[in-house]
Amino acid sequence: MGPGKRSLLPGRRGVLAAAVTVVCAVTVLAVPGVAFANSGSIAAPASRPGTAAQLPPSPSPSASTASPTPPPDKDLEAVRVKLDELYHDAAVATDAYNAAEEKSRKQSAEIDELNKRIAKGQARLDELQDRMGAAARAQYRSGGLPPEAHLLLSDNPENFLDGARRVMEGQRATRGLLSELTRTQQDLEQYTEDASARLEQLEANRKAKDAARRKIKKRIAAAEKLESRLEKAQKKRLAELEEEAALRAQTAWLGTGILDELGGTASGQGRKAVAFATAQLGKPYVWGAEGPDTFDCSGLTSQAWASAGHPIPRTSQEQWKRLKHVAIEDMRPGDLVIYFHDASHVGMYVGHGTIVHAPRPGRTVTITGAGTMPILGVVRPDAGAHE
Repeated sequence: MGPGKRSLLPGRRGVLAAAVTVVCAVTVLAVPGVAFANSGSIAAPASRPGTAAQLPPSPSPSASTASPTPPPDKDLEAVRVKLDELYHDAAVATDAYNAAEEKSRKQSAEIDELNKRIAKGQARLDELQDRMGAAARAQYRSGGLPPEAHLLLSDNPENFLDGARRVMEGQRATRGLLSELTRTQQDLEQYTEDASARLEQLEANRKAKDAARRKIKKRIAAAEKLESRLEKAQKKRLAELEEEAALRAQTAWLGTGILDELGGTASGQGRKAVAFATAQLGKPYVWGAEGPDTFDCSGLTSQAWASAGHPIPRTSQEQWKRLKHVAIEDMRPGDLVIYFHDASHVGMYVGHGTIVHAPRPGRTVTITGAGTMPILGVVRPDAGAHE
């Protein structure tokens, strides 16, 4: 029996039992996929919520006779898997929050631009209306007589013809004013309609952000409550189990011989991105954060590439959707490794089979094995750059 097992004295089993009770009591959304990262300590790629969290089957009668009390690690493993599920849910909600935040920023900027256009259009409309009013008053002062009457009443036909030309020019100008007035009115109506639509979208995104924020806080609070039920020795053993799970996953990944195929050299911008990301080691994970003192997973990768002069999408899901996909065996430092079936986590490959990433709440930016989480794929922000 290892040191961690010896530390779980009979009196502490009650504490652990309470923690496992919390595991069973915590209600989580049914999010398919695999459990989220724990400071690089992730279940092996085969682990999935709904399957990995299940306790092993009850031992046979003969086994029960030989070992009537289940090993403490069995209960702690259930706690570890449940924590992974809770933090995975929080990661998914964080991506939803970040996406809504990005949309809100864009829509706010569009609304500001539309408001400027509306103000400019209204000023132009007022000017045109003043000019139309002046033209109408001038026509009124002339008595509104037709050109033939002015010709008969004129003492100088040449002056009349010259005046007639000016009148015709004025009429053309008036028609031009009317056309511009109409276009300006139509533009104002369209700008106002567009601004109204953007405001509706902004409100919808505000509600989406609020819903995501509530979900994040709920999942993190449930995870913290679960961890708080453990005693110091149990927390230490839980951390060991996390590291063991990560090591198993990384060893299995490296066992495929993938490291022998990895040999890409970083581009110039890739080296800058890696330098930025690794300079953040030790900084806390905070959901929705983009630095400079705290980061979430995609906040770290997006800011790293922005610092290299190559902006990329804000969220891990958008990074997966919009950046160029490359084969895992072709990845090079600076590439982004996307994790889980729902692209809810991302790290930056830094070479030698490792990534730098911001794992989850309660952890800091760290370097871990690239294979410690189930890899969805790899994307390259600067796909056109040479090594």
